[in-house]
Amino acid sequence: MDTKAESTAAAAVTFDVLNLDCPSRVVMQRIGDKWTTLVFQVLKHGPCRFSEIRTAVQGVTPKVLTQTLRTLERDGLITRHIFAEVPPRVEYALTPLGQTLLEPLDAVRDWAEDNVAAILEARDAYDDANDH
Repeated sequence: MDTKAESTAAAAVTFDVLNLDCPSRVVMQRIGDKWTTLVFQVLKHGPCRFSEIRTAVQGVTPKVLTQTLRTLERDGLITRHIFAEVPPRVEYALTPLGQTLLEPLDAVRDWAEDNVAAILEARDAYDDANDH
């Protein structure tokens, strides 16, 4: 089967994230990963070097950031461009597919920032009611 036929066949498949064997579940896990969402918040402003991403995403270790960037590149959500300079310069950027994820991720970020106070209040009330 050629690539075009495979793409057409894949498009005809119905995916269900609730099904244990559905590959869309892996996509949901990737999107839900905290480092993925934070890396996207940095890259939405344009290409960045590893050190710029690491500085902006406070708390991420170099190892975890490297793993996250490799996975996002493998999934076709970001690109890695190496410039032939001394020393070599590497920049990461969102792909067109990755850019389609910005709107939903921005909506989740806005929701989180708009509702964090209410959530913290609910936690405090729950903890107060359940302290024995």
